[in-house]
Amino acid sequence: MKKISIVIICLFLAQFIQAQENANPITTGVPFLMVAADARAAGMADQGVATSTDAYSQQWNPAKYAFSLDKQGFAISYTPYLTGLVNDISLGQVNYFNRINEKSAFAGSLRFFGFGDIELRQTDDPAEPVNVVSPNEFALDGSYALKLSERFSMSVAGRYIRSALRVATENTDASPASSFAVDVAAFYQSEEIAYDDFNGRWRAGFNLQNLGPKISYDDDQFSSNFLPANMRIGTGFDFIFDDYNKVAVNIELAKLLVPTPQYPNYVDLDGDGEIEDAEVVAAETKVREDYRRTGWVEGIFKSFGDAPDGFSEELKEFTYSVGAEYLYQDSFALRAGYFNESPLKGARKFFSLGAGFKYNVVKIDVSYLFSASKVRNPLENTLRFSLSFAFGDQYDEY
Repeated sequence: MKKISIVIICLFLAQFIQAQENANPITTGVPFLMVAADARAAGMADQGVATSTDAYSQQWNPAKYAFSLDKQGFAISYTPYLTGLVNDISLGQVNYFNRINEKSAFAGSLRFFGFGDIELRQTDDPAEPVNVVSPNEFALDGSYALKLSERFSMSVAGRYIRSALRVATENTDASPASSFAVDVAAFYQSEEIAYDDFNGRWRAGFNLQNLGPKISYDDDQFSSNFLPANMRIGTGFDFIFDDYNKVAVNIELAKLLVPTPQYPNYVDLDGDGEIEDAEVVAAETKVREDYRRTGWVEGIFKSFGDAPDGFSEELKEFTYSVGAEYLYQDSFALRAGYFNESPLKGARKFFSLGAGFKYNVVKIDVSYLFSASKVRNPLENTLRFSLSFAFGDQYDEY
């Protein structure tokens, strides 16, 4: 592959932050957990908390598995990353679910983010031996979903996270960082309702994701990073025109449950009328240390009211997406969506298109992303692919 600095990669991966003077983005560790790993959700602008059930529900809302019409399902997906720079960075995912009975289901998944092979040299001497490293991260999940009524279900999920990004040197080893997290989710799906010209169905859901301890590569609390704890809330409606044609429309809001970085309070400590470099460093260091001292549980509650510019900035920390899916005979699908994030919080704005094809028990999904922001998206102009299989008997919808 091309010789590329790991620093450059991290700059692109961190949170797609806009270099803007007034920006105040929130950064976290292991951001790959927030990337849409399947092409169906990606085709509707990275949403899935309230869409209809599919094999990929583990990442978005595992409570949906309790409403699956398929007894079992298996899925794999592949997402190339930073294709404009390199050709061997990618996100892969494997999912499996099993609807045990009329009321419950369990599922598991593995997400693997590979940074490819990176060549490290101490000098520019071409004769020097090259140290090739292959940083990677992965998350292993398990979930259980239970119907609490005919129309409402909840789920819990556990997640083990491992991040092997550290490069061994004379003074440090390459021990990976690890942590764990839990999700709590719920899903509602109404009966099919008869309207004048069509039938319809409402859906709604929420998911509190990645709630867990910070991740760190050593025992120093000041080098630890928050997990991308996240709240998703969404709703959707199915327009069922006949036995062959259906259109689903969905909207979703999301917010990181992570504290907002604070601005330094520069103080003239020596009273000479000027803020000197040492005083600037002291103020910025204090802000960083206070932020690092914040625990992950405390951070969840602080995240709803700690934006430096007050309520107006808190609102900017919400992202929203709208998406639509047209289905013909449940065998062919067309999808589109739009995602928006405030320019002060990352500036991700993009349109997406997608399609799905189903034959017998096999389903193929693809998606494509168009950036609508001045900030380049790592997934811009990238095709994503997903493949899923259904097994076993079918459950009745009612």
